[in-house]
Amino acid sequence: MDMGTATQSTYLRDLDIPGDKVQFGDLTIRFLVDEDLGNYMEIQKWIRGLGYPESGKDILDLEKLGPGDVGGEYYNEGLNIYSDATLQILSNNLVPKFQVFFKDVFPYSLSTVTFDATDTDIEYFTAEVSFKYTMYNIVDMRNRPL
Repeated sequence: MDMGTATQSTYLRDLDIPGDKVQFGDLTIRFLVDEDLGNYMEIQKWIRGLGYPESGKDILDLEKLGPGDVGGEYYNEGLNIYSDATLQILSNNLVPKFQVFFKDVFPYSLSTVTFDATDTDIEYFTAEVSFKYTMYNIVDMRNRPL
């Protein structure tokens, strides 16, 4: 998260003062790709639907999907493009401690899955997805803001 600054001129020197717009960084998640590529393909379909990679039909295919079909509930004046997201922060004993609620989330970047036939050890496929969002709030497990 960052906020711009403005410069106020004075007769002695210029002063930096707080700006008026807060910018949020991207939400980037690295995840294990399941054996059916299901979670990877859901995000890929969402991005394809937003970006019309082959035809205008792709956004219509995205619109036909219901909540839970690709990334949850989407909305934008009738178009299925945004979702809300919740990230749980766990303790060292894997007990949920905090939640981060993201509003108006949409993916814009999905990494490739690297296939390596020369690897002799068991390697799990991972991928990385980056999302834009409008706002986030951090709360405890009783939904109290921090």
